[in-house]
Amino acid sequence: MLKTINQRIALILFLLAAGYLIVSYQLPSFPYTPVDADVIPKGLGWLLIVLSVALYFSKDSETEEQKSRRNIPKKELLMISAVFLMVFGYIALFEIMGFIVMTVLFIYFCTWFLGYKKHVINVIVSICFSLFMYAIFVYLLGIKLPQGIIPI
Repeated sequence: MLKTINQRIALILFLLAAGYLIVSYQLPSFPYTPVDADVIPKGLGWLLIVLSVALYFSKDSETEEQKSRRNIPKKELLMISAVFLMVFGYIALFEIMGFIVMTVLFIYFCTWFLGYKKHVINVIVSICFSLFMYAIFVYLLGIKLPQGIIPI
């Protein structure tokens, strides 16, 4: 049943999509809206179901080269784990510290950790990008983002 890696991944994606769809169908509907807030999540869930079924039945045979590329060196696994920890820290402190502070810190430390050594440019880019995204969300789209410790 699960002979190839594609079939194993397809099964995992199918289960993930099924869980995602269950949660998506529990979103409340709002009256007087032509397109409700649950349209995109439901559409993405069904798309993932269709693509996972297509992946399961794909005729890709795995070569030895593909099998050897799947082996990730231990050093890179540590790097991936550290970036995941940074993402989880970003998520955990997002509402407490606020969008601007956490995004600046996340961008700076993640790029520094991944090897970018020009600190002045890194600081400028992380601050400008965070302020630009904040302005787009708050002023252009009208979406409130967590202010955190900066009273704006």
